[in-house]
Amino acid sequence: MRSRALIEMAEALEARQSEVALMLARENGKRLAETTWEVGAAANMLRHSAASALVGTSGRATVNTPRMLIDSQPEPRGVAAVISPWNSPVYLTIRAIAPALAAGCTVVAKLPAQTALTNNLLSHVLADTPSLPAGAVNIFTETHRHGAVHMIESDDVDVVSYTGSTDVGRSIAASCATALKPVILELGGKTPLVVFEDADLDVAIPTILTALTLMNGQFCCTGSRVLVHRDIADEVRDRLVSAISTVHLGSSEDPASELGPVVDQASVERLQKVVDDASAYATVLVPGGPITEGPLSNGAFFRPVLLEVDQPDVPIVQQEVFGPVQVLEVFDDETDAVRRANATEFGLAAAVFTKDRSRARRVGHSIQAGGMWLNTWGRLTDEFETTGWKQSGLGMVGPHGLAAFQKVKMFAEGL
Repeated sequence: MRSRALIEMAEALEARQSEVALMLARENGKRLAETTWEVGAAANMLRHSAASALVGTSGRATVNTPRMLIDSQPEPRGVAAVISPWNSPVYLTIRAIAPALAAGCTVVAKLPAQTALTNNLLSHVLADTPSLPAGAVNIFTETHRHGAVHMIESDDVDVVSYTGSTDVGRSIAASCATALKPVILELGGKTPLVVFEDADLDVAIPTILTALTLMNGQFCCTGSRVLVHRDIADEVRDRLVSAISTVHLGSSEDPASELGPVVDQASVERLQKVVDDASAYATVLVPGGPITEGPLSNGAFFRPVLLEVDQPDVPIVQQEVFGPVQVLEVFDDETDAVRRANATEFGLAAAVFTKDRSRARRVGHSIQAGGMWLNTWGRLTDEFETTGWKQSGLGMVGPHGLAAFQKVKMFAEGL
């Protein structure tokens, strides 16, 4: 029954993929190609969880002694509260709802006001699932946090899944701790992209640009830090300045756009303040900033920014910006690269660019991050776990994510 419902949800979402993707592109500003991918990825997650519902809910048994049978059975925790952000509301909501349903939980999901129309459309799509019992999934949208706080603190909620900022995640974890309530957190990031002197720059530079512009820089894994070896720093700096300066901004529905608008005007103002503050100690390589003239001036468009700093102990490196702002740092050797990469409280993801596979793996193991990309960036798959280290999260998403929505009961039976 659970597997059938999840497959039907995937089919319903795929049937309206273009409609949902267009609505999301218009609401949060991501390019249409990105929102189309997001809706498709959400459907894939539903299918993956449908398979997990068949194989991930079985227990274990053993004969402990000739007269004692021991077995265990996972059971659903109960009601799961899901809180999702506006940057990828379809995928990140489904990523939590799908394993919760596969485990046998019911769900109450709070979605953000910035994507209210998309949220409403998604709720109608899910409601068209014939095998989904009424009340199994409940979705509401709010501007503030009153409903979310009520869910987190309610005795009727048994597990909480939150995706968003580290500060809010800490607050949620503290609230759940008083009731010993399980919590799954995917939080902020400050992804370092480490470029060694032997890197293929024809691969690295376009990848670094994509890591800055994907989702308009509003992504927890945005490549916001570029760490480059001193021997190639001048070349990388010049190529990045050229690439970032010529990024084409435009409507999220325009196929020629390389960067759409950020989510709202308040974000434009916040980003500009971050850049202005950083200008006191950083070298501005590409000034970027708001578009104030021409047809795009009425939208929340923010041209990408490139800054350079000497040391990582400055706010622009230590704080998540959540926008198309990138920082260049120069390192001297492998030890220095690892030190700089690990110099923040975040540990969500990182990337290493080098032709030396041994070094790529060695450095990858030394960087404190839950996800590592080697000579690439942004590759995610449902078949493998993702998790944040340090202050970037708690718990896993992926094949083991189902277990977060389960509890296990052991039976001992005398024979």
